Amino acid sequence: METLEQITIGEYVAKDFRTAALFSKYGIDFCCNGNRSIEEACQKKAVTADILLQEIETVLSSKSDSGIDYNAWPIDLLADYIEKTHHRYVSEKTPVLLQFLDKLSRVHGAKHPELLLINELFKGCAGELAQHMKKEELILFPFIKKLVHATLSDELIELPHFETIQNPIAMMMHEHDAEGVRFRKIAELSNNYTPPADGCNTYKVTFAMLEEFEQDLHKHIHLENNILFPKAAKLEKDFTAQ
Repeated sequence: METLEQITIGEYVAKDFRTAALFSKYGIDFCCNGNRSIEEACQKKAVTADILLQEIETVLSSKSDSGIDYNAWPIDLLADYIEKTHHRYVSEKTPVLLQFLDKLSRVHGAKHPELLLINELFKGCAGELAQHMKKEELILFPFIKKLVHATLSDELIELPHFETIQNPIAMMMHEHDAEGVRFRKIAELSNNYTPPADGCNTYKVTFAMLEEFEQDLHKHIHLENNILFPKAAKLEKDFTAQ
């Protein structure tokens, strides 16, 4: 049996999403880098592992009325949820943020040149995420649903053009890592989304929206990297072994 120290960050968050707030408090990435142990993550952030573990135990032992156990969901339902909740969020918020960042860059870019870099980074993120989500919606998620249906109905399915689900999963996780890096740069350039003293209302709203966008992206990536993808890979392995 694994000890608390051996369980990865992603496994903690998959078990109880409330632990994500603890990791965020200490600046520990639980989504893209969720495969690290507590000890490894704490060393990089100069955090005392014993203190963090005590806090995690407190969270895990407390009851939550609002906690949703995504780990218990069927994976076809989880794929639908990700698409209808997180993909839709990205599609709705992206054009608004692009408009606001363009405006801020024009009006305040000369005095705050970091806005130009933030704008450029977010434009890159918007384009990459749009393509990323389409690949999931048109290729990966339909195959996951097909796997679930075939397993329940004991039917055969054709070998996909990508041969094994591990291949698109590896690509999606690589793209997740890239967006994690991009948003860490945005957070750094924006002083963790803190508008300057002379910032107008658009400045404040835009930074608040960027922070919310990053938080939603963290949960989105966590649900895929730490729950959906591992379970889909296991389902394929079990299915092909029959």
